[in-house]
Amino acid sequence: MADQSAIQAWDERFAAPDYIFGTSPNVFLEQQAHRFRHGHKVLSLADGEGRNGVFLAEQGCDVLATDVSPNALKKAEALARARGVTIKTEVADLATWRWPDAAFDAVAAIFIQFSDPPERERIFAGIKRTLKPGGLLLLHGYRPEQLRYDTGGPPSAERCYTRAYLEREFSGFASIEIAEYDRVLAEGTWHNGNSALIDLVGVK
Repeated sequence: MADQSAIQAWDERFAAPDYIFGTSPNVFLEQQAHRFRHGHKVLSLADGEGRNGVFLAEQGCDVLATDVSPNALKKAEALARARGVTIKTEVADLATWRWPDAAFDAVAAIFIQFSDPPERERIFAGIKRTLKPGGLLLLHGYRPEQLRYDTGGPPSAERCYTRAYLEREFSGFASIEIAEYDRVLAEGTWHNGNSALIDLVGVK
């Protein structure tokens, strides 16, 4: 991201008293709950108000939730307390964050499509570096067809994912599974309505 005006805009959005993306986990992440084990160290990227990081903590995971917005992470911590779990939080711009080497059993990258391609490639390189050998990547986002729906997501096709792009970016993984589909989302006020989605389940 690294654009201070964009970071400020997100922080202002998350200052709203309600949870703008809701408090329930992303449906794709919820469907993958069986892949997590108690004590797994999990990195939840751009976790916002914590709906996904808190869900992972409820599965017994040791969660680090990052976001550029301090306001978002305060709400994530409040949500964790309300649910009776603990998460670690760190204010981090993924464009400049120092990714720890082989530190996590899993990375959750849910709707992190805020970066242009060059910056996104650095983020993906960081994901690959920070996963342990055999570590799990769960990536979920929008396909370019999402622009026709106008129900949330990035403002340009170049920030969306295609199967070919993800296959190329994660070709070095031991395994990847990709699914493309449309689904009606109801995730707060910002992800709402028919949506063109793509998932990747990868093992480093």
